[in-house]
Amino acid sequence: MEQILLHTERLLLKSLTPSIIHHVFHTKSKDEIIAYLGTNEQGYLHYKEMHEMGMETHRISMFYFLLIDKQLNTPIGECGFHTWNKTHRRAEVFYNIYSENMKQKGYMKEALHTVLEFGFSQLNLHRIQALIDNNNTPSKKLLLHFGFVKEGTLREDYVVNNTSEDSDCYSLLQHEWK
Repeated sequence: MEQILLHTERLLLKSLTPSIIHHVFHTKSKDEIIAYLGTNEQGYLHYKEMHEMGMETHRISMFYFLLIDKQLNTPIGECGFHTWNKTHRRAEVFYNIYSENMKQKGYMKEALHTVLEFGFSQLNLHRIQALIDNNNTPSKKLLLHFGFVKEGTLREDYVVNNTSEDSDCYSLLQHEWK
């Protein structure tokens, strides 16, 4: 799949897929990869592990975007889908702004609108879900803004600092988006 570029008022969204990540690691130096992905050494190692260990099966994959600030021409975060199940037309959305000083400026609201539209219209998703910490008020507000519905709590769903913590599950269906 070739790279997709989407635009919002302040952001360029540059697609990352397993094939693009493999291409980057086959054609660029380490420094070029770090610059391309807008990451640090730890991020580089994360992407390298994805490249070497695999990111997809015959029906589960991922599709996400680097968020590039148009003024700075620098990646400021990422937003997209992992655990994308093509057979069942569902995926889990995730989003992240890298730097604290870029948060609370509306970038993620701007990006997520475009990513959700892309997921429903281009990836043909029927269901998009998000798993968040109940105490993550900014995430909760963001999801509710787009019409996500809280379905419940997954008990001890993920591990943070060797402690199992709960995830609240929110979902948005294609017909609710329209």
